[in-house]
Amino acid sequence: MSTVLDDIIAGVRADLAGRQAQVPLADITRAAAAAPPARPVVDALRRPTLAVISEVKRRSPSKGDLADIPEPAELARTYAAGGASAISVLTEQRRFGGSLADLDAVRAAVDTPVLRKDFIVTDYQVHEARAHGADLVLLMVSALSYPDLARLYGLVRALGMTALVEVHDEPEVDRALDLGAEVIGVNARNLKTLEVDPSVFDRLVSRIPAERIRVAESGIAGVEDAQRYASAGADTILVGEALVRAPDPQGLVADLTSIEVAR
Repeated sequence: MSTVLDDIIAGVRADLAGRQAQVPLADITRAAAAAPPARPVVDALRRPTLAVISEVKRRSPSKGDLADIPEPAELARTYAAGGASAISVLTEQRRFGGSLADLDAVRAAVDTPVLRKDFIVTDYQVHEARAHGADLVLLMVSALSYPDLARLYGLVRALGMTALVEVHDEPEVDRALDLGAEVIGVNARNLKTLEVDPSVFDRLVSRIPAERIRVAESGIAGVEDAQRYASAGADTILVGEALVRAPDPQGLVADLTSIEVAR
């Protein structure tokens, strides 16, 4: 029986086949090599107070439509003005309503490091991320065999980018650490069921050494949730829904980045 994650990845592969038919691997590889160098990310996420990766997110499989974002560049500038350490851009189209055009618009609008948030399963997508200006790429341990994860992680690094390696349980944390991942995200949402359990971060964070960047993902509705994650050991949080629905996203980012972290 297929999971939600299986269905999402099947759609991702179908859409990818269409893009690759238009722009062959050799062409996207050349475009990636010609792109300006990726911005450093790790130092941007290591700060005295909580770092925030603010997300441009129109829709989700669990909540449906979240926000009408006619100008992702304007939202990104708002996030940057609030003090976001990085900006995440959903590029998956079917379930999240994103696109590479959104990534291009955000990249052109801000100097802040930019994350390509998608379901990365092939080398092509990594080159594509770099060609479109991404500095940070999401790699989900749950979506990849270890050999594929290791190969894609190596390619991300070879192209000068940083990988946000996402985990959901203890074996996945161990695989992320085996890679040498500097930035490890603990997602409280199980993408196979879409259920959110914030205690997942509490359970897993102690397995992640303090010298790595520990990112809490999902289950962050506001300052109170962010404070709880920071107290549990998060260096960084990734926030989408709460920000795109906030009346004052710049102010919310500023409030979140003022939270002290437990070190």
